[in-house]
Amino acid sequence: MDLIDFRLVFTQILGFLVLLWALNKWAFGPLLGMLEARRAKIAAEFAAAERAMAEANEQKSRYEQELRGIEAKARQRLTEAVAEGQKVAAEIRQQAQAEAAHRLERAQDDIARENEKAKERIKHQVIDLALLAAEKILRQKLDEPAQRRMAGEFIDEVEAIR
Repeated sequence: MDLIDFRLVFTQILGFLVLLWALNKWAFGPLLGMLEARRAKIAAEFAAAERAMAEANEQKSRYEQELRGIEAKARQRLTEAVAEGQKVAAEIRQQAQAEAAHRLERAQDDIARENEKAKERIKHQVIDLALLAAEKILRQKLDEPAQRRMAGEFIDEVEAIR
């Protein structure tokens, strides 16, 4: 009594090996190929994502650099505009001071001219009054009371003109 039938065991081993070879050729091979292709595709997608991330970081750095440059230019332009404004304000202030000095000088000249004209008018009036007084004196025969009266009138006329 043989408990183990070697022919049956050999046939089963041979059938198992043929089944393994068939599965490897038609099932495991294509399945492993598909899994390897999927793994390669995923690895390629991760590499592409890393490249895109690196490129995005590089572009972000460039944009930040450009933004800092733009901010520096804006600050420089603002500083230049403030300096230009101060320069214009100083020029306007200087022009206003020059104009004020010129107007003051003209006003002083006008006052001096008017003063001279007033002195000239007073001088002419005094001369006219003196001539009138002399003329009255010459026309009248004057005694002492008449001379006193005429001198008083002359003084009153001079005071009235002032």
